[in-house]
Amino acid sequence: MFIEVRTYTLHCGKIPEFYSLYESQGLEKHARTQGNLIGVFSSEIGELDQITFMVGYDDLKQRSERRAQLYADPDWQRYADRVRPLITRQENKILIPARFSPLR
Repeated sequence: MFIEVRTYTLHCGKIPEFYSLYESQGLEKHARTQGNLIGVFSSEIGELDQITFMVGYDDLKQRSERRAQLYADPDWQRYADRVRPLITRQENKILIPARFSPLR
């Protein structure tokens, strides 16, 4: 397994609104298509106003297929249109575990 770490930087003070929209309109769709949602976190120290999603995938092919499925969902597109104005920046990383990592 590898982990995608997707961090969104939001406009100041917008975390509660983002969380509310995600929980009510995005979570079910995201969990249904993406599968292994490891967690959703916000920053408290360091760079603030950030939301970080961690999602596990078996491989890049699975990630591509699941992302395509998500983007094809009209309900997801409506949700994305509502949260996009809250976001100022996005960063993605793919973490590949070492062979001795407890989470593999």
